[in-house]
Amino acid sequence: MDDTQININLKDINAHTVCEICDLSVNDFQKQFVAPNAVSIAQAHYSKHAWFRAIYANQTPIGFVMIYDDAKTASYDLWRYMIDKKFQNKGFGYRAMALVIDHVKKRPNATVLTTSVLEKDGSPQKFYEKLGFVFTGEYKDNEAIMALTF
Repeated sequence: MDDTQININLKDINAHTVCEICDLSVNDFQKQFVAPNAVSIAQAHYSKHAWFRAIYANQTPIGFVMIYDDAKTASYDLWRYMIDKKFQNKGFGYRAMALVIDHVKKRPNATVLTTSVLEKDGSPQKFYEKLGFVFTGEYKDNEAIMALTF
């Protein structure tokens, strides 16, 4: 099957799927840029503003996304995003991010989605730039803030 015919979707994580989501991993050189999914899922359960989903290609889990979602202050930040190393460079990451961006656009008073990147070789910076994110000139915890305005 052609990769463009594969359905990319976002699904809730539950007791039956959590282990397979935790088993997903990025390439070794990318591990400095994103926390393991188990850590992200644990953090999500202790944050009242975390919105998180597994990313699937048809029925196969391929990634994870977590957003800081505070509708009260209209604050939306891409907190975690990863595509498993076996599924990178197939366009799945861009297609899944389009779903995430569509979700955020529907949130109350949403006008911008932010994220942050380490400015190092191998950083996902170029990926976000291709999606329309631009640097804001701000830094938080030594990470450059990028924003997608809509």
